[in-house]
This record gives sequence, C-alpha cells and structure tokens, in this order.
Amino acid sequence: MYRFLLTPRWWGINVFAVLAIPFCIFMGSWQLSRFEDRVDTHHQQEDRSAEAKTATARPLAELLPVDKVTSGRQATATGRYDTAHQLLVPDRELDQRRGFYVLTLLRTDGGKALPVVRGWLPGDANAPADRAKVPAPPSGAVKVTGALQASENQGTDGVHAGGGLPAGQLGMISAASLVNIVPYDVYDAWITVTDAQAPLRAVPPTAAEGSGLDLKAFQNLGYTGEWFVFAGFVVFMWFRLFRREAEAARDVALGLVPGEGTDGAAGADGGASGEKAAGTDDGTSGEKPEQAARAPRA
Repeated sequence: MYRFLLTPRWWGINVFAVLAIPFCIFMGSWQLSRFEDRVDTHHQQEDRSAEAKTATARPLAELLPVDKVTSGRQATATGRYDTAHQLLVPDRELDQRRGFYVLTLLRTDGGKALPVVRGWLPGDANAPADRAKVPAPPSGAVKVTGALQASENQGTDGVHAGGGLPAGQLGMISAASLVNIVPYDVYDAWITVTDAQAPLRAVPPTAAEGSGLDLKAFQNLGYTGEWFVFAGFVVFMWFRLFRREAEAARDVALGLVPGEGTDGAAGADGGASGEKAAGTDDGTSGEKPEQAARAPRA
C-alpha cells in the first residue's frame, strides 16, 4: 500500500523534507542565539554605563579606539576650544523635546581636534533668537571631562544625512563630516560633557551600536519565529501529501478508482445493457421471414 514511497517523485519529496527541516531548525536556533546575545550585551552595556558614571575618568588616548567596552566611559582631554568653528547639530531630541546640540572642537595638546558636545538647547537651530541663547565656550586652556562616544553614521537616530544644512550646522557628528569643515585632523570619536554650562543641558550618552535592544534585535526574534514556522510547514505538507497518496493507493486496492476506472465500468455496463435491449427488441418485434410465413393465419 505504501509502495509509492519508493517512486522517484517521493524520493525527491523525502530528501527535501529531511534536508529542509534540520536547516530551518538550525537557522531558527541561530537567530534566537543572536537575539539572546543582544539581550546579554544590552545588560552588560547597562552595567558598564552605571559603572562609568562613578568610575574615574581616564585620558582619551587610553580609551581609543571606541568600542562596545569603552563607549560611555568617562574620558578627559586638555586643550583649547576653537571658537571659530562652533557648530550646531539640529533636530536632536531630549526628553521628547526637539532642539539642537552645541558642538565645539577642542584642539588638544596632541594637535588633533576632539568634537565636544557641550550641551543641548530646546528650539530651532535656524531661529536667530534660539541661536542667541548659545553661550560662548570657555577661553584659554581647559580640561574637558565627558562620556566617550563613537562617531555617528547614517543609521544613528537624529542624524541629518541628506545635506543642505546652512553654514554653521552639522548633520552628523563624525570625523568624515568634519574633515571638510576644519583645516586640521579630527579624532574619530566625540564626547558629551558631564557638567554642561548653563543654560545648556548635558546630553546623556547612548549605548554602543549593536549593543542595545534596537530594531535589529527584534528582527532576529522575528526571524526565529519564521524559521520554526517554515519547519512546521514542511512537516505539515509532507503528511498532507502522504495522506493523499495513501488514500489514493487504498482506493486502487479496493477498486474504487475515480475518474477513468469508474467511467469505463459504466461504459461497459451501458454497452451490455444496450446489446441486451437491442436483442430483446429484435426478439419481440422482429421475426425471420421464414417464421412469419409459417405462422398460421387467423
């Protein structure tokens, strides 16, 4: 009854199911592990952020390059603010209010410049009244302490990567964006000061990219469900096809073949009935001439 499983068609179906089910389970497990890794990294980042607030600030050079471990750590740098290149970073939110960052480049003793976000102000960076509220940076040699951050990219929240900003504004805090604005080298990092100068508000540090429960993390969780659903669908379709083939084989064994077999039997029965009917008609209504001649007349 199950000899159909040995046909080439079913060999192909079985091989596909045997390969597809473990593959789907493996991919679902891998996506789940990616989500769990992001959750663990998120907790570790939260712990490091809490420690960074109370940890002793370290020199900038000891924390570079910025990675998931050093991001958010307190860093110190000494130098002089470049008052000629103070920039506003528009369309940045803080506590669900729209405003702008105030960024000033610190010419360090080593020669390179460090972008320093001195704080945040509510309002519009294009409005003269709001720009007038920006305090001037301290003059002379200063020591800056703040949370170390990696350069922004086009995927960072709030980044204005489309260009077209007025002079004196910056859409993305990165060395690549500043290289065409200032005539000196810039660190591929920036810091947000811990104690902002009034009326500025300190900008809290953000988690390192790829370490938080962002959209990508929940995409991994969604992909996990999809792969397990695919595995279940393969199992369901295999049993559905198997049941259909088994029922068809049983019908053949019982002689209940639909379609061609039934029509043929009906045709045979119809032919036999027709012949019998024709014979009956000939026997009752049609007689041979000799018999008709011999029949007595009334």
